[in-house]
Amino acid sequence: MNTRNYAGKTFRFSVDNGVVFHNTYAADGTRLHYETVAGPTKGAVEDVDLHAAEVSPGVFIVGWVEQSGMTVTHAMNLNTNTVHAFWTYETPDGRVGELHTGTLEAI
Repeated sequence: MNTRNYAGKTFRFSVDNGVVFHNTYAADGTRLHYETVAGPTKGAVEDVDLHAAEVSPGVFIVGWVEQSGMTVTHAMNLNTNTVHAFWTYETPDGRVGELHTGTLEAI
């Protein structure tokens, strides 16, 4: 298996806002099981279907829609173990988006 592939691996994803996830990717790369292990939504767990593409060697765009309607897109660079994340969600004032950065650590 390509060592620069996310499929079949688990990562600790630490986001710049203090939230930390454990992301476990299915062996075929089409599903994600995540658990929030730190931050305001600690304890949240979900399994989602992924849409993914390798856009450069070791760099993947991975996106999904959560049960809540939140949309998430990660630009995962497995060469540098960094992520640029963009997510959108509904608020009483309408849909908002947030851009974050973070780091990956294989666990």
